Amino acid sequence: MLDVNDIMKILPHRYPFLLIDRVIEVSPGESIEAYKNVTIGDHIFQGHFPGHPIYPGVMILEGMAQAGGVLAFKSDDDGDFENKVVYFMTIDKAKFRHPIRPGDKLVYKINVLKHRGRIWVLEGKAYVDDKLAAQAEFQAMIMDK
Repeated sequence: MLDVNDIMKILPHRYPFLLIDRVIEVSPGESIEAYKNVTIGDHIFQGHFPGHPIYPGVMILEGMAQAGGVLAFKSDDDGDFENKVVYFMTIDKAKFRHPIRPGDKLVYKINVLKHRGRIWVLEGKAYVDDKLAAQAEFQAMIMDK
């Protein structure tokens, strides 16, 4: 389990763009489960949408990507987090099935589909109360800063 301080040692993201609060489980080279507690205090709700707050799909995808980045770094043997960053290469098959609202606990489950060198192909799913809310496949690369 990794708390937000551990996550910030791995990822360069910071508030308001750090979109995972805790990592529940990591199986290096295989999978990760992490979550974000969505609250009305999240800055995004000031404009999306006033009077009808819905967490944007692009933020769900970014949260999945951040969890995937933690997985890639925790799977890497050298552990050089400070000098590397993970970049999106592709996002495919994105589907949004259920709106996310303040008060929801958004659980990310990411699985490795392929890994070769610095390239990772991942399948991400986001759940609220065990109900599938969103999914996507994405490709990412670990790069030197």
